[in-house]
Amino acid sequence: MPEITNDERGRRLFQIQKERAVEVVIEKVRRSLGTEFRAFSPAELEILKYILGETWVAMERALWERCSFAKLKKKDVEKIIRIGKETRKGKMVENTAVDEVRGILDAYI
Repeated sequence: MPEITNDERGRRLFQIQKERAVEVVIEKVRRSLGTEFRAFSPAELEILKYILGETWVAMERALWERCSFAKLKKKDVEKIIRIGKETRKGKMVENTAVDEVRGILDAYI
């Protein structure tokens, strides 16, 4: 069995932390939106997870933790998904997308 380097361990731990942070946010949004959350397709939720994950990477942890994700409105979630779609299609640079998502989230910090 090949040995795992410390760098590989570190990258995997970082990825797990990112995924967990995003899962927590998705659950908060799901609870707060209630039945409105069902309007999002599985594909849209994957895009939401992707762009939130990239935003988590770029954001200071203290700001991420202070953000009241449970207060996000459906229209804000739709904007975030739209930004993620544009990024995935190559219509928006990832750094710009993250900045736009942070702009939305700043209202909830």
